Amino acid sequence: MKNIFHLNQSIKPFNKQLVLEGDKSLSIRWALLASQAIGKSTAKNILKSDDVLSTLSCLKKLGVKIKLNKDTCVIHGLGINGYKYQKNIILNAGNSGTLGRLIIGLLIHSKNNIKIIGDKSLSKRDFSRVIKPLKRFGAKFLSNNGKLPIIIKGTTKPKPIKYIEKKGSAQCKTSIMLASLNTKGTTFIKAKKSRNHSELLFKYLNLPIKTTPGKTYDLIKIVGKKKIYAFNYKIPSDISSCAFLIVLTALSQNSKLILKNVNVNPSRIGVIKILKMMGVQILLKNIKYYKGEKIANIHVRSAKKIKPINCPSILNSSMIDEFLIIFLVAAKANGISYFKNLSELNQKESPRLKWGSKILNLIGIKTKISNNSIKIYGNPYLINKKKIVIKGYLKDHRVFMTSVVAALTFGGKWIIHDKDSIKTSFPSFLKVIKSLKK
Repeated sequence: MKNIFHLNQSIKPFNKQLVLEGDKSLSIRWALLASQAIGKSTAKNILKSDDVLSTLSCLKKLGVKIKLNKDTCVIHGLGINGYKYQKNIILNAGNSGTLGRLIIGLLIHSKNNIKIIGDKSLSKRDFSRVIKPLKRFGAKFLSNNGKLPIIIKGTTKPKPIKYIEKKGSAQCKTSIMLASLNTKGTTFIKAKKSRNHSELLFKYLNLPIKTTPGKTYDLIKIVGKKKIYAFNYKIPSDISSCAFLIVLTALSQNSKLILKNVNVNPSRIGVIKILKMMGVQILLKNIKYYKGEKIANIHVRSAKKIKPINCPSILNSSMIDEFLIIFLVAAKANGISYFKNLSELNQKESPRLKWGSKILNLIGIKTKISNNSIKIYGNPYLINKKKIVIKGYLKDHRVFMTSVVAALTFGGKWIIHDKDSIKTSFPSFLKVIKSLKK
């Protein structure tokens, strides 16, 4: 019973300022690149979630010296292709698709077999999207039909490739980018638009990367076998975690919230653009740039009226982790909202499109769902008075947090299983919610 969360009271008006934990995508990318650098790299405000801790654990198995304390994480890098490890080691990526897919790109030069495993949820997800391009570098793979567990054996002479990434997967793109560092030559990637943290980090580290932005695809050119030198990083807060609190504020009565020092990278703020289109009052203030990333304070107020939306699918990749919480906003709209081209939602920790629809149906909102789209018939006057139980969702952290926000804003008696799932991305989520209720 300790892993079950009970809620039976809507949230009262609040006016708060918060600083949240570090961005998960940046925390993982910093650790992986620091492990390839020469010298000692230090990060402040690194996210201490299960996904990031799994990253550090895998790097330790690869011979990397790491020290993690309350305020900082220090990594003593071994240089490109400098990992030192025993034969037939097993790396456990836990629940992290980012870790699982990215670290494989750093292993294409491995001399011995390395096995990658993950938890039940990660083992259901598609890894063929990285196996296919990495094979072209010369690496060999054994896998369960493109799913974990995967055994990789690298090549002593990885060769650069040309590849078209069509899914808009930042993980796939980044895995190829990391693999390209091991080659003698130039790798070319034509990538459907997705978050660009990796490109910004490569540029900050003075790696030989050239990007040419296009309307729907970006062209990326990387020259391999260049040294990375140790670098320090103060990691800003995660917009994906902030999204839950932004929506909680928007759907609450007479409430205000300021979220400070948040990563508002343009490739990540689809959630802000869509919420503004739906009538949510959001302002970005104190905007600055830090090592290529755009940082700001986010100011949000309760929404007076929520408008339905026909969501432009061109924004999908910039808010792929936020759709569940956006669906809650659509449930409060006065009209029908439509979201399409969402097949990538089912490549996450759980079949999120199905779960988004299920949560709305449980509170009394009508939906129509297909394999990659959903119509939401909003009801701005809905107040839930039913008992709702959420379980069996493969411990997807975003399903849990969406359920909590739904409980606090729509009402009812909620019993939500697997509260430990938040350790994946936002360990302090329930503490933050408690602070807003004071």
